[in-house]
Amino acid sequence: MSERIVINDVGPRDGLQNQPKILSVEERLAMIRSLVTAGVKHVEVGSFVSPRAVPAMAGTDQVVAGLPDDDVTYSALIPNMKGYELARAAGVKTVAMVVYGSEGMAQANVNMGMLRTEEITADILTLAKQDGISVLATITTCFACPFDGPTDPAVVEDIAARFLEQGVDELIIADTIGAADPQQVRSLTASLVDSHGSARLGCHFHDTRAMGVANVFAAVESGIRRFDSSIAGLGGCPFAPGATGNVASEDVVMMLEQMGFDTGIDINRLLAASDLAEEVTGSAPGGRSKPWLKPWLAKQAS
Repeated sequence: MSERIVINDVGPRDGLQNQPKILSVEERLAMIRSLVTAGVKHVEVGSFVSPRAVPAMAGTDQVVAGLPDDDVTYSALIPNMKGYELARAAGVKTVAMVVYGSEGMAQANVNMGMLRTEEITADILTLAKQDGISVLATITTCFACPFDGPTDPAVVEDIAARFLEQGVDELIIADTIGAADPQQVRSLTASLVDSHGSARLGCHFHDTRAMGVANVFAAVESGIRRFDSSIAGLGGCPFAPGATGNVASEDVVMMLEQMGFDTGIDINRLLAASDLAEEVTGSAPGGRSKPWLKPWLAKQAS
């Protein structure tokens, strides 16, 4: 039996929050349904943030209320305790939080320091355990920051150790601006897996420098078996000029399946989900493999 790798599609949240077109609740739900139909079992569906700050995420409570009743882990991003309370009231069972690998990004994104964001996350983690809600914690700018430059791997390892010890359900190592190379990824992820095992670790890559899939491969070699990706390569970073979207789900799934791993995802249906994302947003780039993959699959089916 092939080894399973988990794909968490973050397109409906991370992918949409910076797009020029704001989608309706129904359009967002249609994207999510298309992913679930393709076999994606983990989806980040939105965020509970101020609609003034992120208009694209307004109505996430309505999105949660309309989610398909399937065996799928739906998560939502929360920035603070108020966001947690809103997510809990909406019935969210898995919340995602962000801590920072650099002071510059913490100040730019939430106007507070790294340590304060860690304190807030730790407080919410304690409350979530009492409420029976799972917590995903993402460490941003693990390799480089647009304000502070390269990130010291020791800083990331210290943060990771603290939150794993506190009992976070999953810890995601994020290359927020797409600056990492496979050698850096392999070095950091191998060290983390050696110290903590791989069961609760995952990675999140952007494709700014066309190394997103290569970085996934490097992390796989280190033992990572959980990855964030975004349908049709949706995404970006508002604080990193030129930063492109998250690594495309269709590219990641194609590579992993070709390597012999099992993602549980139907690539033809995933491409249909990618087509839908391109249609409703008008700006999704689509996976790099898509121009070749679609005709190749059609030829195989004929």
